[in-house]
Amino acid sequence: MLRNAKIIAFLATTNAKRCRKFYETVLGLPLVSDDKFALAFDCKGTQLRIQKIEKFSPHPFTSLGWHVPNIRNQVVKLTKAGVTFETYPFLVQNELNIWQAPSGAQVAWFKDPDGNLLSITQWD
Repeated sequence: MLRNAKIIAFLATTNAKRCRKFYETVLGLPLVSDDKFALAFDCKGTQLRIQKIEKFSPHPFTSLGWHVPNIRNQVVKLTKAGVTFETYPFLVQNELNIWQAPSGAQVAWFKDPDGNLLSITQWD
């Protein structure tokens, strides 16, 4: 029934001002709306709604990710913009904290100001 419907991605924030600055300025996502319920950003045609809530405990797993054509370039650009990439002792990561999955995909993780775990992935 939903195979032709566009998906909407959802996250949460307890500090909309800080969150908006991160997604709009650091990640470069265009803001679509900012109302009393949520921030909405355009992610290349997919809407990302970040709900404004009072209490939040982030999940320990990836909540949202982006497919990128060149992960090394993206990691360098995001690092220069102030993003810190996660290091996991149970994974073999390179000097940029990029992990190569058994499939050949390369993945790097970082957190937003609310602790939502985000990722970028390059498939060769």
